[in-house]
Formats: sequence, structure tokens, C-alpha cells
Amino acid sequence: MCVDDDLWALIEPLLPPWPERSPGPGRGPVSDRLCLQGILFVLSNDIAWQLLPLEMGFGSGQTCWRRLERWQKVGVFDRLHRVLLAELNAAGEQGWSWVCVGGSHVRAKKGGADTGPSPVDRRKTGSKHHLIRDGRGTPFKVIITAADVNDITQTLALVDGIPPVAGRPGRPRHRPEALLGDKGYDSNPHRKELRKRRILPVISREGAPDIQGLGKFRYVVEQTFVLLRQFKRLAVRWERRTELHDAFVSLACSLVCRRRLDKHRS
Repeated sequence: MCVDDDLWALIEPLLPPWPERSPGPGRGPVSDRLCLQGILFVLSNDIAWQLLPLEMGFGSGQTCWRRLERWQKVGVFDRLHRVLLAELNAAGEQGWSWVCVGGSHVRAKKGGADTGPSPVDRRKTGSKHHLIRDGRGTPFKVIITAADVNDITQTLALVDGIPPVAGRPGRPRHRPEALLGDKGYDSNPHRKELRKRRILPVISREGAPDIQGLGKFRYVVEQTFVLLRQFKRLAVRWERRTELHDAFVSLACSLVCRRRLDKHRS
């Protein structure tokens, strides 16, 4: 995956400026565009930072890693995601009538923050990605927790984490009309809180038949996880620090949005 001119035009204004440097001998810092290319290379191919091919001009893996850390601290990837959500909204490709929530486990090879024994992977150390997405496949928000955290605990955090999406006349929108979830999200207190937010909860109840047609909508969550896992760095968690893994997740969400935007324009 390359940083083409259109993608760079979106990202460049979001990057923090470099401090003034006095002229002196030696090479200057590797350009932001090349470092971003190296970060995308790691995200797409899941290679160790030290194995980045130097002949491609990315600089060392340490250079790209530090740039990723710096950009995450100032919220570059979250802002990029918000810009692309606004463009999708302006193009009429945002679905606000309903959203779906779901969770998916990833093994955490090196442990670290927000990891725990996975109940679906023989108690091996892992994390869970909690996702909320719209009815057209756009990921709004992903929260990372330990693998043994119950899905239901993140319901309201996911809803409240939907960023205000501009792109159309009027105030930016950040509330869907309905939220769909399976029996793992069955909770009357959460239904009450969703209604307070003027969101209709469409959630199956424990011990009762599934809501008709809900399985089809639940499938779309799995479909979005498949799109995100095409970026191989997200299939296994290697980062001990949650904020660095979250940087990769946010960047992948942005790239999924951009692909949808490119498909609409074509």
C-alpha cells in the first residue's frame, strides 16, 4: 500500500510541524511522507519494525515507530478518521438509521496493557476489539480492552465514542436512530440509557427467540472485522502499549473509509 497524492493531501495538514533546526552537517530527518509509507508497510504486512527494508527509503524501523508514537499523541489518526467520515457523510454514504455493535478477540503475543486470558483461545493472553459501525459498513469507533472483558460493558462507551460527523448542512451528527446487538448485550439498564440518548435498542433477550432478521444485521459486524483484519498487523497484537495498537486500529478504520469513498466516486 502506497501513500498516493490524494491520501497525502488528507493527512499532511493534520501532522504537527517540526521545530526549527539550525543548519548543520549530516542528513536531516526522514520526511513525514516516507515515514507514513513505512507505517503503512508494517500495518499491511505485519513485519517487525527492524525488518523494514531500508532500500525503500522509509528510514529505520525506530524512526517510523517514533513518528507513529508522536502522531498518536497529538491525535492525527483520530482526526483523519473524522475527516473521512465527514466526506462519506457528504457523499450520502453514511447510514444513520441503525448501527451494530460486536467484539472480536486477538492474541497479544507480548502481553502489555489491556490484555487478559482469552475465553475463546484456551486462556492465552489476548485483547478484544469492541466495534460500532453503521448500516453501510463504516467503522465509527473501536475500543481495545482485555480479552476477558464482557461485551456489554462497552456498549455505552461505543455509542458515546461516535465522533461528531460533519459533511452536511446543520450540526454534526453523532447519534444513530437504533442500535442492534445480540444476546451478549442484553441489559435493561443499558436499554434505559440508550433510550435516554434517543436511540432505540434492538437487542435480543436471554432465554427468548432471537429478533427476526437480527442475524443478518449481526453479520455485517463480522464483515467489518474481516475488512480490518486484511491489515495483517491487526490480526495479532504485538504492541505492549495500548495507544500504539490503537494508532494502527484508527489508521486501518480510516483506510476502510477511504476505500468506501473511492468506490463511491468510481
